[in-house]
Amino acid sequence: MKSLKSDKGDRSVVDRAWELQHNIEARQKRIGKGKYGRVLKMARKPTDEEFAKTSKITGAGILIIGGLGFVVWLLAKHVAPWIGEIFGWI
Repeated sequence: MKSLKSDKGDRSVVDRAWELQHNIEARQKRIGKGKYGRVLKMARKPTDEEFAKTSKITGAGILIIGGLGFVVWLLAKHVAPWIGEIFGWI
């Protein structure tokens, strides 16, 4: 019958599993005490009104940045070659 001893010394698989379990439990107890603990304690679910406002502002930002990117693309595609022809670069 095989032994539960590992190749890493005389610790058994069960001992390593218990150590891992204790490490996980210790980390879980420290949640909320680190540098982001105050933020996590103050966090809450937004109201429907807050969520709607945030969604509208985010959507407007996406549209503005996308529109600006499209204008830059149009300039690069149509205006830049025209300017290049005027100055003889193309």
